[in-house]
Formats: sequence, structure tokens, C-alpha cells
Amino acid sequence: MKAALGALVLLAGCAAAPETCPGGTSPATIAEAYFGRNVQGRAPVTDPEWARFMAEVVTPAFPDGLTVLDGTGQWRNAAGRISREDSKVLVLVLPGQDQAAAAARLAPMTAAWRARFAQDSVLTVFRAGCAAF
Repeated sequence: MKAALGALVLLAGCAAAPETCPGGTSPATIAEAYFGRNVQGRAPVTDPEWARFMAEVVTPAFPDGLTVLDGTGQWRNAAGRISREDSKVLVLVLPGQDQAAAAARLAPMTAAWRARFAQDSVLTVFRAGCAAF
């Protein structure tokens, strides 16, 4: 019983911000945003369109740095069909920010993507971590 309770305490700690970070690191939120490139009624978002979105929206919002990865994903639509599409994955490490603050910073960017490319959503993921630069 004590082992089970101890395991639950450890698991609960994984979901929250780290209480202490290893030497030389600081608490941070790691945020990921998954931008699907398929657009209803037209060709997928092109590389030049992505570059323009980065220059006009993403970089001004996150000038301190970021990483962009190419992805290929899939999801089940409302009709139950599997949809596959290429995507861009934006990874942000935000030192000293909690997950709520990170979500607030990403919200205008994801709203701009949805509006610009008629998207239903942008998947966002937030987790606590430790970072050093």
C-alpha cells in the first residue's frame, strides 16, 4: 500500500511544474503546436506561405527562439474517416512561464493560423520541464 501511495505521489509530481530543477537549469514550460497543412478546397499550405506566416506571426510573438519540425500526422474526422496530412510542428521552450501563460501567448498565433488557412484547430501541448541555455 505504501509503495502504491508513493508511486501516486511521484506520478502527481510529473504532471505539475518541477519543484526543483537540476543544477544549472530553471523551470520552463515546453509548448508544442501542430499546424496541419491541408486546406479545404485548395492545395495544401506551401513552403512560401509557411515562411510568410513565420515572419509575420510566429517570429514577432516568439523572438527569443523556437524550433520548427516537419511532420506527417493523421486524425479521425467527424465522419469517422482517417485524414492524413503534412504538418509543421513548432516547439517552444518558455523559461519562467507557467502553462497558463504559455497558452495565452500561443492563442493569438493559433487563431491567426486558423483564420488565414480556414483550419478547424491547431493541436497544442503544454508540459512542465527544466531548461538551460
